[in-house]
Amino acid sequence: MLIWILVNKANPENSLAIQRYIDEAEALGWECRKIGADTIDIIVNREGERSLILEGERTVLPDVVIPKTGAGSSYFVLAILRQLEKLGVVVVNNADSVMLAKDKLQSFQVLATESLPIPKTMLAKFPVPPELIEKEFGYPFVMKKLSGSQGRGVMLIKEHQQLEDVLGMMDTTTKDENHLIFQQYISASKGMDLRVIVVGGRAIGAMKRTGKAGSFKANFSAGGTVENYPLTQEIEWLAIEAANTLGLSLAGVDLLFDDKGHFQICEVNSNPGIEGFEQATNINVPGEVYKFLALKFPSFPQPSKVKSV
Repeated sequence: MLIWILVNKANPENSLAIQRYIDEAEALGWECRKIGADTIDIIVNREGERSLILEGERTVLPDVVIPKTGAGSSYFVLAILRQLEKLGVVVVNNADSVMLAKDKLQSFQVLATESLPIPKTMLAKFPVPPELIEKEFGYPFVMKKLSGSQGRGVMLIKEHQQLEDVLGMMDTTTKDENHLIFQQYISASKGMDLRVIVVGGRAIGAMKRTGKAGSFKANFSAGGTVENYPLTQEIEWLAIEAANTLGLSLAGVDLLFDDKGHFQICEVNSNPGIEGFEQATNINVPGEVYKFLALKFPSFPQPSKVKSV
């Protein structure tokens, strides 16, 4: 079986996650290649292999594509995924679900439609009246960019002058398409959250992330710590429902602790990082993805039992 790991650029620094997917595939006897979106050209016609060109040459299509482009999934990346889907390639995750997860506001709209618990969220157009935000949220509250990952583009606004300063800067440098999201701050979850990874409609595990001292963010990539966290019925149900609602076969669902002892959905990612998760849980994430593919598509070569990390 041939697997492509689709990345934004052909020669970025090799991330651990990409190499983990490659190594685990090779251990199963499957071929796995990292492919940069910038090396692909698309031709729309009635022919199969000729509809996609790799590095200037017609190429054999893969059996499976796993996009590792996340919030950097551009229009062109999404067009590649759609083309591959139309050519019969299994894409995990597909273009529509990647696009939906990338748009934080739209994903919250869809989750809210299914009555899933989310923090109160608002999209405000520029110029933003500070008094409107203050009336709706009070202080503190969270401000986010429409898309982003690993905690980038997220700020905790604590008082009026900070809000004035940020809005003044954004008003002169931000275009209309880059409006901001304002969101209720869940104080019970300050500096900590849960990351649950869902594969093929099954929550495979959860980790608790704790941010650096004084930070309200809980990102492992920003120097936080991680530990295994038991999957409860509530956690499992919320994570699976969130992933399924957004159409994601592979998802990282971030949950916030609320002040009533329950959880709220903070974010759903189509390209979850695995380094901290594997470290905390000892769960082999690429192996679980490949096991899911083998179960869903029996015509694929069957892997042996997936090992722990």
